[in-house]
Amino acid sequence: MTPDKIRNIAIIAHVDHGKTTLVDGLLRASGNFRENQAIAERAMDSMDLEREKGITIKAKNTSVHWNDYIINIVDTPGHADFGGEVERVMKMVDGVMLVVDAYEGPQAQTRFVLKKALEQGIKPIVLINKMDRPHIEPQKVHDKVLELFLELDATEEQFNAAFVYGSARAGWVTDSPTGEQHDMTFLLGKIVEHIPAPKAQVDGCFEMLVSNIDWDNFVGRVAIGKITRGTVKLGDKVFLLGKTPEEKAIPIKVTKVFQYTTLTTSDSAEGIAGDIVGISGFEDVDIGQTVAGSADAPALPFVAIDPPTIVMQFAVNDGPLAGREGEHVTSRKIRDRLDREQKMNVTISVKDTDTAGIFDVSARGAMQIAVLVEQMRREGFEVLVSRPMVIMKRVNDELVEPFETLYVDVPDDYLGGVMKSISERKGKIEDMSAHNGRTSLQAYVPTRGLIGFEFELMNLTSGHGIHSHLFREYAPHAGPMQTRSTGTLVSTEAGEATSYALDTIQVRGKLFIGAGEQVYDGMIIGENPRADDLPVNPTRSKQLTNFRAAGNDKGIQLTPPIRFSLERAIEYIAPDELAECTPKSIRIRKRILDSNVRQREKKKTEAQLEGAAA
Repeated sequence: MTPDKIRNIAIIAHVDHGKTTLVDGLLRASGNFRENQAIAERAMDSMDLEREKGITIKAKNTSVHWNDYIINIVDTPGHADFGGEVERVMKMVDGVMLVVDAYEGPQAQTRFVLKKALEQGIKPIVLINKMDRPHIEPQKVHDKVLELFLELDATEEQFNAAFVYGSARAGWVTDSPTGEQHDMTFLLGKIVEHIPAPKAQVDGCFEMLVSNIDWDNFVGRVAIGKITRGTVKLGDKVFLLGKTPEEKAIPIKVTKVFQYTTLTTSDSAEGIAGDIVGISGFEDVDIGQTVAGSADAPALPFVAIDPPTIVMQFAVNDGPLAGREGEHVTSRKIRDRLDREQKMNVTISVKDTDTAGIFDVSARGAMQIAVLVEQMRREGFEVLVSRPMVIMKRVNDELVEPFETLYVDVPDDYLGGVMKSISERKGKIEDMSAHNGRTSLQAYVPTRGLIGFEFELMNLTSGHGIHSHLFREYAPHAGPMQTRSTGTLVSTEAGEATSYALDTIQVRGKLFIGAGEQVYDGMIIGENPRADDLPVNPTRSKQLTNFRAAGNDKGIQLTPPIRFSLERAIEYIAPDELAECTPKSIRIRKRILDSNVRQREKKKTEAQLEGAAA
C-alpha cells in the first residue's frame, strides 16, 4: 500500500446535523460487515454517556477498505464545549467533510470547526444532509455555506469545494438537489476523487505527531497519529521527543502497532507513511508530542488550542454523608483521576489551590466539566464541585472577561421573554430574522450570562427554543449580574426527613427531597421564592400524646420533589454553594455547613463591602 491509495478525512458539523449517522452509512456501504451482522445505531458513539445524551463527546477514528483504497475517517463532536477534540485531529487529516442540515443551514459550531480546518489549509467536501426533512431549502443552504467560506477567508481551491446532497439516515446521496439518488458508495467515490492523498514521505526516518491517546488493557497507553514519514513495525526502537527542546528524547520499544478498521482494532504488521495508526510501548505520552526514529529529529508543530474560559473547583467530599456511596473519596485519588483526564483531553487543565484537597479545573464550558464529573461518579468517585466561574484577565490594568456570540432560534410567541432574559444577562442583540413563524436572534453575551441560560430557555419556550454559542473575544467586564433571583431552604438538623415536617415546609417553597431521605445541617432541601435563605427543620416529627394519634396524618399529600440532573445542579448553585456528587446521589449544600459560622462570615463580608463603599 502506498500513500496515494490512502485518504484521511474528518467529518465536522454543528451538533445534531448527522455526523455519526453518516459514519454508520459509510461503514455499511464499504462492505466490511457481514450481511447478517447486527450494527448498533450511531456505532461510533461508544461511550455510555454519548449514547444517553445522543451527542459525540470524544473524537474517534476508524477506516474503511473500499476498492483498493483505505479511507481513514475521524468522527468529531459538534458541541462547542468539546471543540478541542476537533482542533487536535486537524493534524491527522488531509480533508474534511462538512455536514450541514438542509433545513437549519450552517450554525455556530459549523463556523468554528470550519475555521479551524481552513486555517490548516485542509480541503473540504460539503454534504447537505437530511434532504428527506420537510421545508428544506438546499439552494439557500448552498449559498449560505459559500458565504461562510468567504467570511472565513477560504482559498480559491477551498471555495470551489464539491457539494453533494443526501440523507445519511435513509442511505442515499446525489450530486444535485434534484439529481438521481445513489447509494453511499457514491460518497466514497467523491472522497477518493476530491480529497488529496496524504503528504507523506515513504522513505526516511520514521516520524509521527501524537493527535489522540487511547488505552488498551494489555499494553497500556496507545499514541494515535498520522505517520508523516517512514514506516513503523513491532519491535522497532523509536524516540518520544520532549515537549521543549531542552527535554531529552525517551527511547521506546514498539510493543504493538494498531490499525482501526470499521468498529474493531486490529494488530498490524507495519504502519506505513500516510496511514493513521496507534503505537504502544509508552509509559507516559501526551497529545502534541512527536515520535521519531532518531533522538535528534526536530519536533513537529502542533495546532494551537483555544484557551479555556471556565474554571470550577473540585474538592474532597467533607459532608456528614461522605464515604457512604463512593469507593474513591481521598484527595490523592481525585487528583490522579484529574491528571489522567488532563493527559487525554488537551482543553482541560488542573491546578492545585492554596487549600489542600481543592483543585481548580479549567475547561471550555460547563457541559465539558459536567461530563467529566458524570464519568467520575460512574467510576465510584465522590466529589464536591462549585458553580462554574469565568476566567477573568487584566489587560492594561483593565478587567476583561470572555464574551460569546449567542445564536437563538425561538417560536415568535416566546420572543419577548427570551429577549428580556438575554438583556438581564447583559447581552446585546446584534441581528434578528424571522422565517416560518420562528425568529432567529444573534446576540453578544458575556460567558457568565450563558451559565444556566439553557434551562431558562427551555422553560421560557416550553422546550421549543434552540440555542448555540461560540467564543468571540475577551472584552471589558460587563458589571454585576444576577442570574438566580430565588433563595433556598436550608436544613438546620441532621437525620431522616419526615413527611410531617416536609408538609409544613412545602408551603414555603419547592422541595428538592422526599420523605425518608437523609439530610444534614447546611444541606439545601428546597427553593425559597424570596431572595434570602430560610433555615428549616425537615426532620421534625409529630409529638404523640393520648389526643394526637399516630394515624391521623395519613392524609398528608407531598408535592413530588424537583430532581436535579448533574448539569442543572452545577448551573443552579450560587457561589456560596456546592454540588455533592456521589455514585448514587446529587445533593446541593452550602460551602460552610454550620449556620452560626455562615452568619458570621456573611456579616464580615457585608462589613467589608460597607467599608469599601465608604
